[in-house]
Amino acid sequence: MTTTQTPVRTQPPAGLRAPGRVHRTSWPLTILLALATLTVFVPLYVTLSMAFKTSAQSADGNAFSLPAPLNPASFAEAWTLTRFPVSFGISVGVAALAVVLTLLLSSLAAYAIARNWSRRFFRWSMIYLLVALFLPFPVVALPQIQLTALTGLDNPLGVGILHAMFQLSFSVLLYTAYLRSIPIELEESARIDGASTWQIFWRIILPLLGPMNATVGIFAFLASWNDFMMPSLIMADPTLQTLPVVQNIFQSQFGTDYNVAFASYLMAMAPTIVVYLFAQRWVISGVTQGAVKH
Repeated sequence: MTTTQTPVRTQPPAGLRAPGRVHRTSWPLTILLALATLTVFVPLYVTLSMAFKTSAQSADGNAFSLPAPLNPASFAEAWTLTRFPVSFGISVGVAALAVVLTLLLSSLAAYAIARNWSRRFFRWSMIYLLVALFLPFPVVALPQIQLTALTGLDNPLGVGILHAMFQLSFSVLLYTAYLRSIPIELEESARIDGASTWQIFWRIILPLLGPMNATVGIFAFLASWNDFMMPSLIMADPTLQTLPVVQNIFQSQFGTDYNVAFASYLMAMAPTIVVYLFAQRWVISGVTQGAVKH
């Protein structure tokens, strides 16, 4: 007696498309992304084109024309006129101080608020920081100028501290939202083993904040590096100005020499691109490592 076996049909794993299935392209979204890409690449192309032109080529009024021949001498001239090594070093120091203070103060404040949300003082502290988020610098510019002058902080050190203070509200908001996703059972098990609050933060919480540290660090660095108003108002010594302020002085003095101005802008933009690319890869790495369960 023979038995007939019914063939078993296997289903493709979930998440895999069946053979022959056509993936439709969302053309409105594609067009929107293309337009958004043009808003980045067109100004970058103009910057590169103008930076490699001569003074006569940049004065013709056609910013989209290709430089012929290439004129790398604009970078050497911009290097000298803007005192690039000095102003670049000051900008790096101010931005580094702002990033370190922002990461340290914001993570500590957010950890205290997130783990003590049931207490009224910490809830009101969060509300206070959110209100300060909508307070622009020009509103408090005059008191800040007077306070920094009285305390002797009308220098790059004071600018770095103020940059961190004005980044505090937004950074605490990001950290608080991220900390709420970390299971509190990790801290409870550490407390059973005898760990203190400081040990829990430095050994358990801070390593888990890697992706958010990179995100907050990017925002703090870009805000400090590109800031023009605060250093120009706070610093009393013009020889200690940051790179954006020096470039403004240079542009007002040589208003028609656009090729040298764009060369200096390109040199100032390069560090921000490098930092962003490095931190972006680190954020992706941190997210993928956090998704793997050991």
